[in-house]
Amino acid sequence: MQTIVQVGNIHIGQGNPLIVIAGPCVIEDADTTYRTAAFLKQVTQKLQVPFIFKASYDKANRSAFNAYRGPGLAEGLQVLAQIKADLGVPLLSDVHAIDQIEKAAQVLDVLQIPAFLCRQTDFILAVARSGKPVNIKKGQFLAPWDVVNIIAKIHSAGNRQILLTERGAMFGYNNLVVDFRSIPILQATGYPVVFDATHSVQLPGGAGTHSGGQRQYASVLARAAVAAGADAVFMEVHPDPDRALCDGPNSLPTDCVEQLLTELKAIRRALTPGASDPQC
Repeated sequence: MQTIVQVGNIHIGQGNPLIVIAGPCVIEDADTTYRTAAFLKQVTQKLQVPFIFKASYDKANRSAFNAYRGPGLAEGLQVLAQIKADLGVPLLSDVHAIDQIEKAAQVLDVLQIPAFLCRQTDFILAVARSGKPVNIKKGQFLAPWDVVNIIAKIHSAGNRQILLTERGAMFGYNNLVVDFRSIPILQATGYPVVFDATHSVQLPGGAGTHSGGQRQYASVLARAAVAAGADAVFMEVHPDPDRALCDGPNSLPTDCVEQLLTELKAIRRALTPGASDPQC
């Protein structure tokens, strides 16, 4: 039996509606972030797709030391808190250090463990002890069955509100590949699975001082993931990805969102009960 993860009024997993987690990679400024959140809320309400807004206050894992990281914890959480208060949307963001967790948990509804930190035991335990739902980004270096060890760490802290995110695996240098068998394998742990459509088309470090990407394939992979039974889709969205300060090459433009979500809903409706069961 799959655990249902509750984020505000949203229920994720076990046959509940497909969820979308979306927003810009990083908070570039308050106005752009707010407008993107408002746009996404409008589209998801129109299509009746449950929505969690995502934006990072600090991208501590950029390729280059002088790359834009965001406004930082205090200012970033203030921007996110305003969006939550005005728009009434639940929030997800990644935390990168133990000393960020307490303040982040006062604003965020879901705390995300970045892929590169998914084996850092003390950090994982501290995130789990916040009592908030935890989204684990499966590291590019992990097989899907390896996440049971991360889950065990979170369980040891008394937390059972866990999301597992597939975001591709390393395939040679500067490239990722998605094995869609990972979706039922991850679901077999008993927790809902999120598919990260935009980070899965990232080319890590592929542009030298920053990562490249192939955003033209993000929609293809998102459709395949929903067909494979994913419980939620994660996508980074920007009004003008070519000018984005972080992850622009793999971010979707806002004007693609409605069509893609319409397609994903149709695929989800086409699935028969048990379609995600590998025995069927």
